[in-house]
Amino acid sequence: MISKNTICLWYDGTALDAATFYAKTFPDSAVGAVNRAPGDYPAGKQGDVLTVEFTVMGIPCLGLNGGSGVTHNEAFSFQVATDDQAETDRLWDAIIGNGGRENVCGWCQDKWGLSWQITPRILSTAIASPDRAAAKRAFEAMMQMKKIDVAAIEAALKG
Repeated sequence: MISKNTICLWYDGTALDAATFYAKTFPDSAVGAVNRAPGDYPAGKQGDVLTVEFTVMGIPCLGLNGGSGVTHNEAFSFQVATDDQAETDRLWDAIIGNGGRENVCGWCQDKWGLSWQITPRILSTAIASPDRAAAKRAFEAMMQMKKIDVAAIEAALKG
């Protein structure tokens, strides 16, 4: 059954590769139906993979091989809450190690240009702390990072 709300992500012929990577990297993720074009279209030929149904951490997605000319940007990202440094490292390293690139403050992009925020829960908790001085220290520490360092955030919280 088609979900009432599905995130549609545009790819240039690589939707199946992307979906397969997400399914092996993130928990509660899987590749579903692979649909082939019933006829030629501007970005491909009859029989080419047109769409891929997949989930990323339980979120229904549709990868559309729409062709070149449309690129992802930071206006859309998946934010992944991690429980510890090991999980943060594993996900960050998987994305970067598969042709992605680092950005700042826990953001990175996969090789398809899709943005990810790999965010330890302690960071979200720290920034929302009622102790505004501690929140500011944690925020300022985060602003100096690419991949989030959990120990540095914890130290900033303590002062």
